[in-house]
Amino acid sequence: MDELIEERTGAKPGTIGGFFSLNPRVDDIPERFSVLHRGVRLLEMGSVDTGGSGCICPEAAMLKTLFTHLMFRKDDVLLLDMYAGVEHLGRATVDFVDAMLVLVEPTRRSLGTATQIKKLANDIGLSRLYLVGNKVRDEDEAEFLSSQKIGMPLLGILPADLAVQEADRLGIPVYDHVPSLRIAAEKMIKDINL
Repeated sequence: MDELIEERTGAKPGTIGGFFSLNPRVDDIPERFSVLHRGVRLLEMGSVDTGGSGCICPEAAMLKTLFTHLMFRKDDVLLLDMYAGVEHLGRATVDFVDAMLVLVEPTRRSLGTATQIKKLANDIGLSRLYLVGNKVRDEDEAEFLSSQKIGMPLLGILPADLAVQEADRLGIPVYDHVPSLRIAAEKMIKDINL
């Protein structure tokens, strides 16, 4: 949506230098570009599609303004499912969240990344961080995650299940196809205490 971003921010995506609006108009975007599925309004935010595509500052400004706009909608809950990585923390596009769930696999490398995420999140004022163990195969892996002391409580465990890949191949929701994951997620929702 390069044209929309340029229209709203005054800057062409991927360009370097120049001025652009840090508070572009976004009030029409949720209704204009979202879809309603099972009572949940879904809006895809996009991604970087080309290596070396340049600065994404105008896009980040638009996203941050959109997130802020969505936060002030009465009786709404905003869930952001972000790509793995730390760019959203470096750009502080998520500095307003109430809580952040950090998915980790039962490996030291994954926990090392979680520690980096914790530091960056704390740098922008986020303190309610929870670990969620993902693709956990057995009790030993669950115990490994439970025993780690990296300053984030373990909110819950999502068990490894080959039915996840099957659901993806079939193009059907994991929510419907893998009840064990749905049950684990529902328990975490109750435990998070937002």
